[in-house]
Amino acid sequence: MNSLIEWFAKNGVAANLLAIFIAVVGFVTIGTLRQEVFPEFSSDIIYVQVAYPGAAPEEIEEGISQKIEEAVYGLTDVKKVTSTSRENSSSLMIELNPGTDAARALDEIKTRIDAIDTFPEESEKPVIEEIIMRKQVINVAISGNASEATLRHYASDVRDRLMALEGITQVELANVRELEISIEVSENTLRQYGMSFDELAMAIRKSSVDLPGGSIKVNRGGEVLLRTKGQAKEVEDFEKIILRTLPDGTQLRLGQVANIIDGFEENDRESYFNGVPCALVKVFRVGDENAIEISEIVQQFTQNTAHLFPEGINLTTWQDDSVYLAGRRDLMIRNGLTGFCLVFMVLALFLRFRLAFWVSLGIPISFLGTFWLMPTLDVSISMISLFAFIVVLGIVVDDAILIGENIHAHHEQGTPGLKGAIAGAIEMAKPVTFAIATSIAAFAPLIFVSGNTGKIMKYIPLIVIPTLFFSLIESLFILPKHLSHLKKVEDIEGGKGFVGNWRRFQNRFVTRMDQFVMKIYKPSLRWCLEWRYLTMSIATAVFFITMGLVGGGHLKFTFFPPVEGDNIAAAVSMPLGTTSEETQLAVKKIQKAAYEVRDELDAQTPEGYPSIVRHMLSSVGSQPFMTDQSRSGGSVASSIVGAHTGEVHIEASPSEERKFNAYDIARRWREKVGEMPEAENLQFTADIFQAGDAINIVLTGANFKELIDASEWLKIQLASFEGVIDISDSFREGKEEIQLQIKPEAESLGLTQIDLAKQVRSSFYGDEVQRIQRGRDDVRVMLRYPQNERRSLANLEKMRIRIPGGTEVPFNEVASVKFGRGYESIRRIDRRRAVNVTADVDSSKGNTNEINKELQNKILLELRAEFPGVYWDFEGEQSEQAETIASMNYLYMIALIIIYGLLAIPFSSYIQPIIVMAAIPFGLIGAIWGHVVMGMDVTILSGFGVVALTGVVVNDSLVMVDYVNRKRKIGLKEMEAARQAGMSRFRPIILTSLTTFAGLTPLLLEKSLQAKFLVPMGISLGFGVIFATVITLILVPAMYLILEDIRSLLQKIRIILFGSNEKL
Repeated sequence: MNSLIEWFAKNGVAANLLAIFIAVVGFVTIGTLRQEVFPEFSSDIIYVQVAYPGAAPEEIEEGISQKIEEAVYGLTDVKKVTSTSRENSSSLMIELNPGTDAARALDEIKTRIDAIDTFPEESEKPVIEEIIMRKQVINVAISGNASEATLRHYASDVRDRLMALEGITQVELANVRELEISIEVSENTLRQYGMSFDELAMAIRKSSVDLPGGSIKVNRGGEVLLRTKGQAKEVEDFEKIILRTLPDGTQLRLGQVANIIDGFEENDRESYFNGVPCALVKVFRVGDENAIEISEIVQQFTQNTAHLFPEGINLTTWQDDSVYLAGRRDLMIRNGLTGFCLVFMVLALFLRFRLAFWVSLGIPISFLGTFWLMPTLDVSISMISLFAFIVVLGIVVDDAILIGENIHAHHEQGTPGLKGAIAGAIEMAKPVTFAIATSIAAFAPLIFVSGNTGKIMKYIPLIVIPTLFFSLIESLFILPKHLSHLKKVEDIEGGKGFVGNWRRFQNRFVTRMDQFVMKIYKPSLRWCLEWRYLTMSIATAVFFITMGLVGGGHLKFTFFPPVEGDNIAAAVSMPLGTTSEETQLAVKKIQKAAYEVRDELDAQTPEGYPSIVRHMLSSVGSQPFMTDQSRSGGSVASSIVGAHTGEVHIEASPSEERKFNAYDIARRWREKVGEMPEAENLQFTADIFQAGDAINIVLTGANFKELIDASEWLKIQLASFEGVIDISDSFREGKEEIQLQIKPEAESLGLTQIDLAKQVRSSFYGDEVQRIQRGRDDVRVMLRYPQNERRSLANLEKMRIRIPGGTEVPFNEVASVKFGRGYESIRRIDRRRAVNVTADVDSSKGNTNEINKELQNKILLELRAEFPGVYWDFEGEQSEQAETIASMNYLYMIALIIIYGLLAIPFSSYIQPIIVMAAIPFGLIGAIWGHVVMGMDVTILSGFGVVALTGVVVNDSLVMVDYVNRKRKIGLKEMEAARQAGMSRFRPIILTSLTTFAGLTPLLLEKSLQAKFLVPMGISLGFGVIFATVITLILVPAMYLILEDIRSLLQKIRIILFGSNEKL
């Protein structure tokens, strides 16, 4: 490597071309990088959904869920199988083992499920997909006082127009009902014509059809295709379908016996945008598409096409998530530039101005090199990657500082330009290379941390590691050539203008610092070295006191702090079976409270600030925001729908513009709504990202009744904790059921249970006779009774059952009726029925970690004693926390072993790396007290900061010990070598620590709540490095001497025992 450094230093063109190449490819790559708020990642979950229209949860559990569970459970890649059987569908979340190839696992699961041939005949084909954590970019609300059909028509038009625009790939309709053609035939009509639903269905399927008929090869005219074209697509087409041709030649058509309605599927779903009926169009980002560009295209589209729609139909962009990205991107870039300026000022203060400039140049070159590699590493511009650049901002110049300062020292000692540059660079090449290697070794484990948190945070090391690599390239092969032109300034006081003034100021600063070193640091170091055992004891005592601060619970731990967003939502779930009208009353109550909160807060907002609430979306029959958010956290994959569900979703003005934070708005809203005894569950949220429910305990067991009793008992216990809110469980009583059983006398007439079930299903749910494609929409054609004949039990009693031979028999004569009540949904975990008890925690009143500890150590043990057949486990945030921390602990140990190895190689010693690594726990002291000073809770990101701190802390110690070793080689005694090392390395060690802290300072002082969740990692790194500087300058020389004392003692013992004088 030495010859390579010398070659680049002597060949300025090569060094400059290398720098230009890195810069150019970096600049070119920037424009191709995708931009997103949070990185998109796979959740290691395969989602399976099977629709079984009209079926009850228990039927779906037995007919679908259990069969899929048994089929996939034995696969080696499968870690956990969770199924939810609810009315009309089964959904399964198949969690894969960490590190599994998701594409291969998806293929294996598909193969197993496709091999199941015992699914119910009426069930639909399974939908099997990998869950990718992604969100839509922007929504367009089409609102107005118009009919549902009109709004859907214009929403479809907007969707099609957006899809035609370049740069937009995926657009979907939302908050609308699916299209459906309903063919309704009354029981009286069936009896009048002696017909059955089977006959009608067969006639429709045979008449409404398009089929290819091959081709005719004409001798000279080529080939002509044959097609039969008779597919009915509109109401008029269906009305013309011939059902029977009578003996007299007259024809009976479908339109004569049926009422055909071209409308919507039968479910209760309504949406109101700012109080007006609406439909939504969602626009997604796919692949490498740019979220900000997509948002701009959609915004431009709504402005340019507003005149194309009738008066009263409004197009409004809403829930624009790219605003987060643009705001957070600008915030991070602003912090980064401020940090860069602070780093440069620190360098200019300690080093000569030109030297500071060339050292600082390593920052843009290293960053541009990383931009070049980002597409290869599949890293995007996101809140996390921009934060990583800020983290590495101060670290990236450490190697350049060490080399630049050493070259500067050679010049000051009289070694001329190029020769001094080569000598200075070669002298520091080995320690600098291994220092960068230890930093990379410390950050590398973060790539492999388990859990969804790890999948997000892995992008930090994927930015930091290549940046450090390029900084090493720059400092070894580019920097020496530029510094070779520096000359010793003979007349410091003689300069003119700004340069001269700065040179004089900087000289005075350096002189004062040298005086500080001589008058304060030197005697302090001498005293600490002479009293090294006392020094070590004091440091150890401080360490244990600090650990006691954490162990005693004086510093709160929060796993993943919530990330405040600009969207606040309240979701309400009424008892199952509640009508949409009753749900709408509950939604209106919540909406009214939201308007009252808006008016109160707007009254307190100074003039010039926007209204707190920009838009409001009220939904009855679904919870779209909660569905999207739970999917982003990987907890739920199926939509939250049903007449008993509702939601009010507020889009607040951007956080930079409003005076109140989202959590304050949500708290006031919750207080204004008050108690809702009619609701089973009422939940408020203001987060953009959640690691999972704060409290989520899953209870499993064989006895479902015991599970329900245990969940009720646990909810009572949770209510006793201060700060615990939104307590609920996953169990809901289902709708009332009428269970049908065929009578024995009916079986003697040739009727079977399946005949009875099919006829009842066709009459009340409907028989799907066809599906037709209408543009982009898939339209079902359903055959059944009119709606007014499906509203009461009397309609069932009046029904006629057709037995073989065509005879009609009253329903009551062939079937017995039994009344009951099932479940809203049946949840199973690893083939056992389960109930989840969930709750949120108000962080201002309670601590999630402490509450979960209390649950684990006391409450859940009592539950186990009270209900012996019930087993418990944590899910949600607590499960994520356990998985992430266990993974980090293991990987941290691996990192320490690697760092030890990297230190042992340059030192050629097994013992000296321990001196360097002893600085690591003392760096932890700085990290912990940093949280105390900043008044912040310790989070999992603080832990990530400590892991990263490990590599940075050892760098200065490595340089110190390396310098002591070099002085020892030229004959100095241990005490003198340690003293000289401290004096000589004081400036570069202080400088590297200050630049690291300066780069992080803007982020540490950041008040934006959206970036605040990242601050704990910056605190661990920044304050840890500052404290570790003291350790390096005082403790490392002391520990070096202690080690020498021990070595000498062992040497004496060896001589006494064995007579050997061989060195250890």
